[in-house]
This record gives sequence, C-alpha cells and structure tokens, in this order.
Amino acid sequence: MSAVVGARMLDGVRQWLAESGKEPTPARVAEALRAQGRVLGATEVLGAASQLRSELVGAGPLEPLLADRSVTDVLVSAPDRVWVDRGGGLELTGVTFEDADAVRRLAQRLAAVAGRRLDDARPWVDARLPDGTRLHAVLPPVAVDSTCLSLRVVRPRAFTLAELVEAGTVPPGGDRVLRALLHARLSFLISGGTGSGKTTLLSALLGLVGPGERIVLAEDSAELRPDHPHVVRLESRSANQEGAGHVGLDDLVRQALRMRPDRLVVGEVRGAEVVHLLAALNTGHDGSGTVHANAAGDVPARLEALGTAAGLDRTALHSQLAAALSVVIHLVRDRQGRRRIAEVHVLERDPSGLVVTVPALRWGARSFSEGPGWQRLKTLLEGAAWGDPT
Repeated sequence: MSAVVGARMLDGVRQWLAESGKEPTPARVAEALRAQGRVLGATEVLGAASQLRSELVGAGPLEPLLADRSVTDVLVSAPDRVWVDRGGGLELTGVTFEDADAVRRLAQRLAAVAGRRLDDARPWVDARLPDGTRLHAVLPPVAVDSTCLSLRVVRPRAFTLAELVEAGTVPPGGDRVLRALLHARLSFLISGGTGSGKTTLLSALLGLVGPGERIVLAEDSAELRPDHPHVVRLESRSANQEGAGHVGLDDLVRQALRMRPDRLVVGEVRGAEVVHLLAALNTGHDGSGTVHANAAGDVPARLEALGTAAGLDRTALHSQLAAALSVVIHLVRDRQGRRRIAEVHVLERDPSGLVVTVPALRWGARSFSEGPGWQRLKTLLEGAAWGDPT
C-alpha cells in the first residue's frame, strides 16, 4: 500500500464506514478519507479512494492479477511472495502486501464473502467466491510465518478445442479424435495432476455435445463452464457451523440421475460418488469426469481405492468399470509448465479379469502417435465422422 494510504488510515476508514452504516461506494470512501483529518488533493483522494475500496470490498493488491485474462492461478505465500500461473509455470510478481496482517485480513474478508468462517478456531477454508473463483486459505500457526492464499480463476467462457490446439494442449489433428469421442458417445475420464488442465479440457469437450442433449454437472466447486445451451449445474455444500446441511457429491450424483441427463458429468471423482457414477454409466447413461492420477495406467487402481473405501469390493468394481468406461485422457505439465495431452488410453480386461488401460495414442509435436490400443480405439470410434489423427 502507498505511503498515503497506510494501515492506520485503512482501519480508520473501515471504522468510519461501520459506524455510519454506509456502503463503501467510491464517494463514501472518499468522504471517510477526509474524515481522517488528512489534507489530500483531488487526484490523491481519487487514487486513495480507489485503493481503499479495493482493500475493503475487492481483492486488494491481487485485483489486477485476477483481472488479467491470461492468469489461471494467484498464490500468496508471504506478503512479498505473490505468484501467478499464466500457463507457462509459476512466475513471481512485483505485487506485495504491507505485512502479514494485510494478507490475513484479505483472506478473512474473501472467506466472509463466500459465506465461510476463517479464524483461529477454523484456520482453513475451501470455498467458491460469487464470481466463480476458487478460494483456499490457511492461517498461522497452521501456515508457518504467513497466511497462505490460493485463488484459482474460473473464466466465464470456456476455451474452444481450436484454442487448445493453438495453445499446444492438443496436438495438431488430435481435435478430430476428441470430436469423434464425443460423437460416438463414449464415456471417458480425464486424468492428471493438480493444475494440469483437466477442467479446461473437459469444459471444451462438453461444448461439442449436441445442442439437443441435456448435460447435468455435479461438482464440489462449480468450475466447469461448457459452452452449451442445456446445462444443469449442481454444487455440493459444506455443513454449517452446527454440523447440519452437508450435501456431498454422492448426493448430487443420485439426484442428477433423476433429472433425465443425456450426459452425467462429475467434476472430480474423489470419493463415494464413484460407486453411483459407475452404476449410472452401466444403466444407459453417458458420462465423463476428471480424476487425479499420476498416469493413465494408474486410473483403475485409483478408482479401485475410491470404490473400496465406499464399500464396493474389488471384483464388483472392475466388472462395473469394464462395462462403464471406454477411454482415459491423461494430461501433464511439461518442464516449461505447459499443459498437454500426454496419452489417450482404452480400457481392457487382463487375463485375471481386472481392468487395465492400454495406450492408444501418445503425444507428438506434429500429431498423435499410435500405441498398441489404437485399433481398439479406432473400432470404438467407428460411425463417428472423423479423420485419421496421425
């Protein structure tokens, strides 16, 4: 914060507004500034009023970063350590906070905007802001030295598949396979690590679904933004301070099945909802979602772990998985931080009856290259209008 607008002045403005019961409009913030007894010129008042209003109701010093359309993540690890990701890895910015208390105040204010509590008794929060931005914050002493703040920006418009090809996420010609995957109505999962672009790719693919189809989304935090005329969005809800009102993803999936979905989409499969999703995909519904995994080959084991924790035995889970899911698309971030599709796998049973994934396509700078599962994928895509990706 500038020397004109210090922490003491900010506290004074906040107190003045609270006592007056007035909304922090630009005019009232300017009025509160003058009430502090400081003689400021008109230009200084306007600049300070804008800065103070940002501190009081906006994202403070982070607002310019969040407004940058190229930024996907804003991470604060200390007052002088603010990082952003623009798709090419983390970059340290020149943005700073006055002190650790300023970071804490911002985190608590954003949590309050999201309707959540953040204090010493509940030192972390995971929530969604009204504009869709995903908020995570941890207070000291759980976070050593300073409040840690993580903001995942959700853009109002999904990327198109053409834009993902241009960005290098999809190799040249790979978009034809992905379009065919949607047209053939195959159920699929997108796997990858945190920040690898799973939600971005899934949103783009759902935008290719026919306009006559009804898509029902079930998410922990509403991040999917498919460009589609018929989308129903369901979001889970945490329990209130009395421990009541919890609505989990498994609840949402059960309700979604009663809403006549043509495609059922789970934003991230990470719990008991896997049982209901697999059951749905085995009863005539098409579906998709994302899952955290180190590699496409790890997806069956990941789903097995989730299913077992939910009470589904190993044999039953693999039987349902074999019938429910056809394709896994795996995303990675390379050493330069760029997101790309590393592999496309098909699912098959091994001699023991367990489901394994087989590489059908692998990333190539000029196009996908074929793997041992290519003929199987090609057979699954028969009937869809597409061209050879290689």
